[in-house]
Amino acid sequence: MTHVVTENCIECKHTDCVEVCPVDCFHEGPNFLVIDPESCIDCTLCVEECPVGAIYPELDLPVGQEGFLAINAELAREWPVLAAKKPALEDAARWDGVPGKLARLRR
Repeated sequence: MTHVVTENCIECKHTDCVEVCPVDCFHEGPNFLVIDPESCIDCTLCVEECPVGAIYPELDLPVGQEGFLAINAELAREWPVLAAKKPALEDAARWDGVPGKLARLRR
């Protein structure tokens, strides 16, 4: 099983989760992070570290977030691995909890 980064990460991109990942399964895009389902070992460490609650086990994805399993898998093949913590995006606090951010996902 893998974990999945969901919509609330878009425009926030906190990287606290990256710092605790023992297998470097996070990949970084312009305004979003994804988890490589092939690398994730289901350790759950990232879940508690995400300050915006955007990471879920694939079997517990909230309603409406199921499509992010495929998005994570697709973009993990395209984006570079991120293995060290970086500052969140400048407007991260403003975007936390804003619904309907999928259209803002920059690939």
